[in-house]
Amino acid sequence: MAFPMEFGSIEFLTFSKIMPFNGRVDAGNMEYTKSGSDLFVRLDPGEEIHSTLQQLVNDIGIDAAAITSGIGRTRDNQYGYMNEEGVYIRRLLEPPSELVSLSGNIARTEDGGAFTHIHCCWSDDDDAVYAGHMFQSVVHVVAEIHIRIMDHAMMTRCPLADVELLGLQFSNE
Repeated sequence: MAFPMEFGSIEFLTFSKIMPFNGRVDAGNMEYTKSGSDLFVRLDPGEEIHSTLQQLVNDIGIDAAAITSGIGRTRDNQYGYMNEEGVYIRRLLEPPSELVSLSGNIARTEDGGAFTHIHCCWSDDDDAVYAGHMFQSVVHVVAEIHIRIMDHAMMTRCPLADVELLGLQFSNE
C-alpha cells in the first residue's frame, strides 16, 4: 500500500502470520507492518503477548529492539515486582482489563532465544490501576504495539547472581 505525498510516497509492507495459542480455537492472526526501523504489531484475541512477540522477532531476525508503546484489552494477566531479596512476587488479574500502557525491550538469551522484557499498566472496569513486570498477558480484544528495531545493536540477557532478573549486556554489530 502506498500513500502519495507532495514530494514522494511512503510505502508500508503488511505481513500476516497465523499464531496458534496453545491450540485454542479463538487464537487470532497477528499482523504487523514495517517502515524503516519501526514495526507496528496488532495482536488478536487469544494471543499471548510475550510468546507472540518472541515468535515474530525470531521469524524476522531481530536481535535488539525497544518496545515503545502498547495499548489494548487483555485478560489472564500475570504481573508483579521484584522484592528486596531479588525474587519476583506475582499477582494475577484475570478479568478483561484495559491495557493502558506497555513498554520494554527485546533481546536474545545466551543460547540465542528471543527474550521480551515488558512492563505494563492495566485498568479494570472500575478504573483501579495495576502495574508491574508482565509475566503473561492474553489478548482479549486487541493489542497494538510499537517496536523500534535497533538494527546495528545486539542485546543479550544473562543470569545475574542472587536475583531472578536476567541482566542486559550490549554489543554493536
